[in-house]
Amino acid sequence: MIQWWQILLLTLYSAYQICDELTIVSSAGSPIFAGFITGLIMGDLPTGLLIGANLQLVVLGVGTFGGASRIDATSGAVLATAFSVAQGIKPEIAISTIAVPVAALLTYFDILGRMTTTYFAHRVDAAIERFDYKGIERNYLLGALPWMASRALPVFFALAYGGAFVETVVTGISNVQWLANGLKLAGQMLPGLGFAILLRYLPVKRNLHYLALGFGLTAMLTVLYSNVQSLGTAVSSIVGSEVFSKLPKEQAITFVNNFKSVSMIGIAIIGVFLAVQHFKNSQRTVVAAPVTESESGEIEDDEF
Repeated sequence: MIQWWQILLLTLYSAYQICDELTIVSSAGSPIFAGFITGLIMGDLPTGLLIGANLQLVVLGVGTFGGASRIDATSGAVLATAFSVAQGIKPEIAISTIAVPVAALLTYFDILGRMTTTYFAHRVDAAIERFDYKGIERNYLLGALPWMASRALPVFFALAYGGAFVETVVTGISNVQWLANGLKLAGQMLPGLGFAILLRYLPVKRNLHYLALGFGLTAMLTVLYSNVQSLGTAVSSIVGSEVFSKLPKEQAITFVNNFKSVSMIGIAIIGVFLAVQHFKNSQRTVVAAPVTESESGEIEDDEF
């Protein structure tokens, strides 16, 4: 069961995250951050990170260009993580049964928030004509209220009153094993869909060599560090054997195998290097190339 203080904290975070996304842009409004915060509040950080990371990959290639609305994956991550921990739902099923439907539904609340805040925009225009600087400031700040409400209210009511409904749905799904397996598979496929959308809009044809380089480096580093991890496991088993356990305390040999997922460190370092190189090269560009679109719909340049 979700406690009242958890509902309060998650509601406050939901109100803040959209303001952060529109102003500060510190990534506090991203699905991965939402999963992290919700996991901390609910007391299950791994589940929060797993759900948040999956939803982050889903929207990886989806942008809000021209003021368009997209699915609210951040609120979806909050609700999916909260109910997954509280109801004991598998993260993959929580993603497909809660996160994605909720994220799609809250698109309408995003549109409602955009429409409502125009009321304060018109009041700002009127204050400008009167040279009412206090009125400009006041209505500008009040314009954040519809945005905050568009996220906070759905999350609050879902957490406060949706627990029984979610429990009923999940119990029904669990009784039909083929449906549960299908939803689990769908949840696992969603990150791949996000990558596909991203690759659809990136200039992959012109930078195919970078794509191949990244794939090759990932494969090689994964194999390399997997072998290192296996070696560490073997060494730790030898150190923990009966022969070494009989040594005096001052001669005891300890070994901690902490090589799990070290390959991501190497990949991250290479990614930082390539990002710095790209940044330096972009600084030398005097005139930005015009944006063109091919017949297939692929954006031929990364200048937006």
